[in-house]
Amino acid sequence: MIAKLRGLVDSVDAEGAVIDVHGVGYLVFCSGRTLARLPAPGGEAALVIETHVREDHIHLYGFADVLERDCFRLLGTVQGVGARVALAILTVVPAEQMGRVLAAQDKAMLTRAAGVGPKLAGRIVAELKDKAAGLGAPPVARPTGVAVAGEAPAVAGAGVVDDATSALVNLGYARAEAWTAASEAATGLGDAATVEAVLGEALRVLGRGT
Repeated sequence: MIAKLRGLVDSVDAEGAVIDVHGVGYLVFCSGRTLARLPAPGGEAALVIETHVREDHIHLYGFADVLERDCFRLLGTVQGVGARVALAILTVVPAEQMGRVLAAQDKAMLTRAAGVGPKLAGRIVAELKDKAAGLGAPPVARPTGVAVAGEAPAVAGAGVVDDATSALVNLGYARAEAWTAASEAATGLGDAATVEAVLGEALRVLGRGT
């Protein structure tokens, strides 16, 4: 199996690139983001490779780094997500943001990719949200006894994060960005993490980032 290629860029099109390795040209399919990072023809490039062997073909998929390849592999575990759709998703969602998008269940972001409708986006986040931490999503605090003022205590902090995230989205923030800020706020507040407290701290975090 080919796991990595280093060579000269021979040509690039909308779906992939031909990498010349000592006179042998390898056709490598890539996401739009990886293609955009390649040098002009004649320049040297190094790609992490995923090799798919089928009865009728051998396809090489190239990635800028191991994280992008890991995202590709994870997306491919979902029914209905083939290699082409996975690359389309990685074109619109940077690999370093994939964990947060999945953890935030940001279906709207996923539907920006060609071939991904609301139903498939829902299946992707439902199946992969619990694996988001492996892609760098921040952990969510789960303090006991968390409550919204005037209501019964919640079982876990995840509901508080979800409610605060929804409020931030209503204020105009992107869901993945809002979820990250709310998660970090809940983690820092611990047992004091009510929706109001998390929302206030998350707004401060988002304010520092602007």
